[in-house]
This record gives sequence, structure tokens and C-alpha cells, in this order.
Amino acid sequence: MATQAVERTPGTTDEKSYCIKRDIETSTREAETDENVVLQNEREIATHVISVDDDPSLNPWTLRALFIGLGLSAFGGSLAQIYYFKPQTVFVSVMFLAIISYVIGFAMETFIPRHGLLRYLNPGPFNKKENAFIIIMASAAANSALATEVLAVQRLYYNITPNAGSSIFLLFSSQLLGYGIGGLMRGILLYPSKMLYPGVLPLLSMFDALYRDGSEARRKLKVFYIVFTAIFLWEIFPEWVFPLLTGLSIFCLAAPHNATVSRVFGGSNGDEGLGLLSLCFDWQYISSNAGNPMTIPLKAQLSSFIGYVLCIVVFATVFHNNIWESRNFPFLAQLLFYENGTVYNQTLILNSNYEVDPTLVAEQGLPFYAGTWIIALLTTNLALAATFTHLLLWNKDDLRAAWTWMNMDTLRSWRANFDWKFWEHSGKREVPANTEDLDPHYREMLKYPDAPNSWYLLTFVLSFIVGLVVIYKTNSTLPWWGFVIAVLLASVSILFFGALYAITGLGLSIQTLVQMIAGYLHNGRPMANMFFVLYSYNTVSQALLLLRDLKIAQYAKLPPRAAFTAQIIGTLLGAVLNYVLMNSIIDSQREILLSVQGTNIWSGQQPQSYNSQAIAWGGLAHELFSTGQRYQWVPLSYLIGLVAPLPFWIIHRYWPKLHMDYYYTPIICSYIGGLSVGINSSVVSYYMVAFLSQWWLRTRYPRWFVKYNYLVSAALDGGTQVMVFVLSFAVQGAAGAAHLFPEWWGANQGGNYDHCLSL
Repeated sequence: MATQAVERTPGTTDEKSYCIKRDIETSTREAETDENVVLQNEREIATHVISVDDDPSLNPWTLRALFIGLGLSAFGGSLAQIYYFKPQTVFVSVMFLAIISYVIGFAMETFIPRHGLLRYLNPGPFNKKENAFIIIMASAAANSALATEVLAVQRLYYNITPNAGSSIFLLFSSQLLGYGIGGLMRGILLYPSKMLYPGVLPLLSMFDALYRDGSEARRKLKVFYIVFTAIFLWEIFPEWVFPLLTGLSIFCLAAPHNATVSRVFGGSNGDEGLGLLSLCFDWQYISSNAGNPMTIPLKAQLSSFIGYVLCIVVFATVFHNNIWESRNFPFLAQLLFYENGTVYNQTLILNSNYEVDPTLVAEQGLPFYAGTWIIALLTTNLALAATFTHLLLWNKDDLRAAWTWMNMDTLRSWRANFDWKFWEHSGKREVPANTEDLDPHYREMLKYPDAPNSWYLLTFVLSFIVGLVVIYKTNSTLPWWGFVIAVLLASVSILFFGALYAITGLGLSIQTLVQMIAGYLHNGRPMANMFFVLYSYNTVSQALLLLRDLKIAQYAKLPPRAAFTAQIIGTLLGAVLNYVLMNSIIDSQREILLSVQGTNIWSGQQPQSYNSQAIAWGGLAHELFSTGQRYQWVPLSYLIGLVAPLPFWIIHRYWPKLHMDYYYTPIICSYIGGLSVGINSSVVSYYMVAFLSQWWLRTRYPRWFVKYNYLVSAALDGGTQVMVFVLSFAVQGAAGAAHLFPEWWGANQGGNYDHCLSL
């Protein structure tokens, strides 16, 4: 449209108005241009998808936040431990806690009067930082601590009941040890933009929609509520009324009595098959496959897809060629078996001291694993080893900062400035003169007093000392030097696997690696193996949880000291509740927990599995996994994994146009064994959603991607998890007898839901 020129006299009001108008138009055009830019890196995603703005006047230190936080911590910690002993495990998710805390906080703001003593429970509008404080406290509590698994195995299989004091301190030390190490690594694993933590983006996108004012925020909130309500109502069908939607397979419907079809194309039930070309319409399983598919970066998605394709080929080859006598055992299984395919009775090879007796092993024979589970163990080791090499080749500059303190000048400075009165630390941080290179979210956090390194160091030291004492007070059979090795191994692993998780959103479990190491260090002592895993694998898991929650705090601009306080309170409260409920359930349901099948209400499947792994690795590592033995390639694969990233790096160095830097070797290796357990019918749907979101929407419609991708993913997760929680108690037996939907074609209650042959 033509515009009429306006003559302006310098210095007049007309000129000033024109300049203001020009600035507004210029900024508007820039904003529109920004909205249409395809987001390419972590910094662009973190600054475009999540608001960088901060309101320092918002106060998280309210009695209301503490009240809701303690209540949800008690709820989440209790529920997590109850579900540990259930045949159907439901995890209390951060998204679920966020939605519930928002509802409770908004209700308190609305209905509690703001006068008298009640004003402390309703000091004003429920704000974003209160909500973040509550979520971090509750999520720290809403996990079943691995130490309760160790204590449960001791009680169930070894008739050892450590005293309450030792048990509680075991829980405290094992849960907080990783917090101390992870906190000391915040400079490299938390503050930089590259450490994106994709899994928390939907939560923060939802926060922006809930708490920001303006018409744009109201439109986003409307979209959130519509999607949330739609998926909430939809989940009734695949979860209860029409479970065939969990895995719709044309091949299963065409050949319902063919065992090969079931193994390859089936996947709607646990350990059924590979789910090839099955379509899943249940967001619970799509989102739980490897995290929300709308949040994982495309590079990581592509690498996992390559691994998924290779997994189908490798699993089919191993079973078809009867490698490791695979045809004698179920196609997908995690238990130990006799050679004839029956379940191995591990108690028959233990002596009175609950150590493996070679004479009894000779009588029973060595156990077997399903071939696919051996591939899972093998590829896990490949991935773990490849992680070290991959990050050293491609991310050495990112990791170098983690070790910059290891020089004499830094150590002398620490000693000169050390003050044992850590509680008097002001928390003030030096702001660099040039802050352009800092992550914008971290830059906003510099105004708040920090939770200094001395706090995390003290957490680590106390946890280390307490852990060293309790391994002797709880009859762990783990010597002090084994404990030290476990902690050192965890410290190195946190750096590498923490970086991989922060960058890609995909985490790798080091459990098999540390079980293997412990098996050779403490051969014949399965209980020592369990405690070694506790203080290594669990330490890494806790460190990653701490860093993830601190990233939530950084994105939400929650002051560091509030985040530290919330995490410590939530962790300690959750550990105590875990212990109390674990003892109560074992006292009342001991026989059921020891049975192979359990009931539809209680099951000991998880402590059984943990104990079986401890027997195999802790008691029979040399007999099963050493060179020349049946499963020798499981530990040898670690050496292969160390060199696996080298071809990609060499090709990229000489032929960069091939873009070998686009692939994550550890993720490819990990996903080669990724279909070894669980419901696999969701994989095709997962990648369809992933590429639709992270490629098509991000590159074709970047404006929509920025505004709605993470918001919609949050609504899908939130609505699904609330309905799954409701159905778990209402009809799926979490609080008593299950009430399955009446049998019909879409609800094949007597077999696999996709109508494939039950093997």
C-alpha cells in the first residue's frame, strides 16, 4: 500500500514521533523475522522457546510454597515406593507434579482469605517461582531410592535386617552423594547454553503460558487447555476401553497364530515382540519410549532411529541363527534360565553366607540369558565406552572447563580464601565484564546469591563419610576400597554421561558397566555387587536429577539457594518415607513378593530382577563373562566401543561435506539393544511424531514451532499422566482389585491386545 511522504523539520515533535514510529516498526519487523528463523542450536532454542525475562520481585520463600511442597513431597515419595512393589509401575512425573501444584496454589490464592494468620498461606497471587520451588522439592522426593531396593533384597533373600538408623543413613548418603558431585560440576554441566536439557523445555513452556500476561499468553494458555483436555479424555480409550490402540498391527490381525509374526510385528504387551510397523495411539507409551519425541533434538532422533533399525536386524539374526542357544528361551526376557528354558533358581547356588558356592553351581549348571538380553548388555557397554571417546573427540572444549581448576594457582587460591564458616558465605558472584558469551538465562541468575561450591562440597564430604560407615554397619560385604572406587567411577561418569544427557536429552544407564566392574573386583559376593552399584550407578542418577532440576531453576529464574533448599528437603523427606513404606509392605506381603508371579496388586519383580543381576555379575562374572566363556563379548564390547566413534570423526575431518558430525555414536550403539524389554509397538509412532515436530514443523513453520511445539508437548504429557494416574486407581488395580473393560475385539483381555500369538 502506498504511503504519503511526510516532511519533517529536524528537532521538532514530528521528527521525534517519526523516530519512535520507525523504531517500533523496525523492532516489529525484527521480531517477525526472528519468529520465522529456523532454530539451529541450543542457545537459539533456549532463548526463543523460553522467556528470558525475570521479575526479581517474585518471592519463592513463602509458607504456601513450603506447605504445598512438603505435601506433594510426602505424596510423591510415598506413591513412588508403593508403585515399586506393584505389577504395574507408574512413575510420578515432573509434569504431573507441576500441574497439581499449580491447581493447589491457584486454589489457595482464590479461596483463602488474605487477613489475619491466614495471610501467610495466601500472601498474594501464586507465582511462577513458588511453583518452581514446589516442583523441585516434590520431584526430589518422588523417586523410589535405590537404597530401598538393596534393603528389600537383603530382607527378602538374605534374611538381613539392618537397624533403622543404619538404613536411614544409607538412604541419606546414597541419595545425596550424587548431589554433591553434580553440584560441583555446575560450571560445565549446567550454566552453558549448550547444556540444554531438552526434557524440561515443555515444562518451562507451560510455565510461560500459565504466568505471562497479555493476549499472546492467553492464546497459548487456551491452546494448552484444549490439548490437555482432548488428550485427557482420549487416553480413556487406549488405556481402558480400546487397548488395541496401544499397538495396531495389520500383520498381527492377518496372522494371529504365527509365532514369527508375533516376535517381529507384535509389541502391544510387555516383552511380546519388536513392534515393527505397528501403530500406537497411546501417548503414554509414545512419550515414554525415549522421552517426549517433540523435545529431543533432531540429531539425537536420527541417531536413535539408525540404532532402532539395526536393532531389528541384529535381534532377528541372533534368534534365527540360534546364537547363545537363543531359541531355547523366550525371544524377549530378562531372567536367568536353565538350558531347557525353565527359570533358573538362584537360591540353590548360594551357601549359608549367601555367597556363590562353586560346588552348588556345578550341580545346577551355569544359567543362560535370552539372546536379545545379551545383545542389550553388549550394546550398552558399546554405548558407554563410545560416550567417552565421542565427547573427547567432538566436545573436548566443552569438557575442558571441568578440569581447569586442577592447577596449582587455583588450589593455592582456594586454600588462601578458604573459610570454614561456610554458612556465612555471601553467595556474591563476580560478573564478567563481557557477558555476551554467557547463557542469557544464567546471566539473569547472577543477580541472586549463589549456593556456593562449599555447600555442595560439604554435602559430598558428609555423604562420603556416612556411606563409608554404613557399608560396614549394614553387612554389605563391600570393603572400603571398593566403596572409594565406586565413588571415583561415578565422578568420572557424571561428567561424560551428564554432558550427553544435557545436550541430547537421552541418558545412558551405567548399571551394567559398574556391575561388570564390581563382579571382577568382588567375585563371588553378590551383595557387595549391589552396594557397589548403589554408590556408583545411583550416584550418577542422582547427580543428573539434581542438574536437571537446577536447569529448571535457571530457566524459571528461581534463586540458587531456594533450589538447593528445596532439593535437600525433598530428598531427605522422600528417603524417610521410602524406608517406612518399604518395611511396611515387606512385613505384610513377604510371601507374595517372593513368589514368581505375585498378584494383580503386589509384585516383587523389581527386587527379584535386581537380585538376579547381582547373582549373575557378582557371583558368576568369571564363569559367564570372562575371555573364553559363553558371554565373553559382553565385556569385550567395551573395548570395541572405545574405537567406534573414530571412523565418524576421521571421515568428517577429511570429508566434512558428509556431515559425520551429525551422528551420536553412543546413541546409535545404545539403541541397537533398545527393544529388549517393554512395549515396543510405540516406536514407529514415536519417530513419526519426532520427525514431524523436529524436522517438518521446525524447518517449514518455525514460527509455529517456537510458539506451540513445546507447549503442546507439555499439554500432551500433562493430560496423559493425570488420566493414567486416575485410571490406575479407578480401574487398573493400584488401590485394590482391577476392573478391566469387558472382553471385546478391541480389548483382548485373554491375550495380546494386538491379537498376535501369545508365546
